[in-house]
Amino acid sequence: MTVCPECQGSVSVPDDVMAAEIVVCGECSSELEVVAVAPAVLALAPEVEEDWGE
Repeated sequence: MTVCPECQGSVSVPDDVMAAEIVVCGECSSELEVVAVAPAVLALAPEVEEDWGE
């Protein structure tokens, strides 16, 4: 378990999680990116933006 950076709720992280994986907070539904694995550290996942071919 680790803490959601958005709502400070508890987030269950699998033992075999890898860096850059996305997990979802069960309390606020935020998409979170795993930035470190030992111990698990989460950050808000970056928003995917369209570049419209630019």
